[in-house]
Amino acid sequence: MKPKRAAWNDDFPAVRILAQEADVKGHAEYKAAKAGDAEAATRLVEALVPREAVDALRGLLQPGVILSSVHAIEAAGVNAIPEALANLIGLRLGLEIDASIVQTNVVNHTGASGFGRLARQAMFGGDVRHGARYVLVDDFIGQGGTMANLRGYLLDRGASVEGCVALTGKAHSAKIRLEAQRLTALRSKHGQLEDWWRARFGFGFQS
Repeated sequence: MKPKRAAWNDDFPAVRILAQEADVKGHAEYKAAKAGDAEAATRLVEALVPREAVDALRGLLQPGVILSSVHAIEAAGVNAIPEALANLIGLRLGLEIDASIVQTNVVNHTGASGFGRLARQAMFGGDVRHGARYVLVDDFIGQGGTMANLRGYLLDRGASVEGCVALTGKAHSAKIRLEAQRLTALRSKHGQLEDWWRARFGFGFQS
């Protein structure tokens, strides 16, 4: 099976990043949370995500949207941070959380090279509500491939995706939709890689 992808619409918002990467990865609870300790993950997000940061999400998280967190399988266990973050946001803003959609393979993206992230694509399974409006929640935004694949999975099953939230990530990674100039530059430099990627997975850099 190949992951589903869809081109990003022009008005898709930038990923909302809530905390500094150094603060997250340097926190005492980070390793345990990343390895699957739900209580450690809850303490982590409560310590690093102030109420005003959640309140600032109200424009993106309109009434009726459903929060879908990435259940990524890491080398040490199932990463508990995305679900803890979704729970925190959902409780504070009164939004529904859907934990039924899960990653079905191991990609080991944490600490991986750029090529490693491209070559190992996340796959998802679980029931999707046709016509529902989702916002995706993850612990880290790097190249955006995991969120892109989860979005593609949801769109393929008749849902819509209105935005993405990450606990942390690089500032430039928030621009998950490539601008035309950036896309042209990537194709000029890495055109052969895109050809390989399209042959293997069925989609190009624009998705």
